[in-house]
Amino acid sequence: MVSAFLHGLILAFGLILPLGAQNVFVFNQGAFHRRFRQALPTVLTAALCDTLLITLAVLGISLVILGSSWIKTVLLGMGVLFLLYMGWNTWKVTPGADGGLAHPRETFSARKQIAFAASASLLNPHAIMDTTMVLGTSSLQYAGMEKAAFAVATVLVSWFWFFGLALAGRFMGELDSSGRIMMILQKISALVMWGAAVYLGFSLW
Repeated sequence: MVSAFLHGLILAFGLILPLGAQNVFVFNQGAFHRRFRQALPTVLTAALCDTLLITLAVLGISLVILGSSWIKTVLLGMGVLFLLYMGWNTWKVTPGADGGLAHPRETFSARKQIAFAASASLLNPHAIMDTTMVLGTSSLQYAGMEKAAFAVATVLVSWFWFFGLALAGRFMGELDSSGRIMMILQKISALVMWGAAVYLGFSLW
């Protein structure tokens, strides 16, 4: 059971580490808000959505759902549109009068944070494929308590990662009083999202 737990930890960490729309959004919300608790809707939504995807993958449900080619096409299409929209919202952030970033403290209410975080998780083809194809298939070698330990480990990685990412964003926001570093990160984040959208668009063909 210990080996299954460690396997889940290592595998989940490797999957969640790369820069993507979900990670970028969580980090940005941590940086944008003056208090960490204001970014909690984003953190909790991202973690809960990952927990849902991991649970479906380990139980084998997502493999059955994604067995349909048209469902995959719809998901990819929605993912492209979502990434284009997220990229545009990220790119248009501008420095505020106080040297910070003018945008989300007013725009991203708790409700909008939840909507965006859920979209970044549930409409993100990479996240879906990672949980389904990698975590789901890797869990097939385990059964009973070992499979439960594997699943718990992967879920814990998501929760700790998103809390840590938002805290890192908050720390960066405090250090960057001029807003210049965050502006650069915003532009890079937008380009990453648009690049992912183009990649997914080509994969539709």
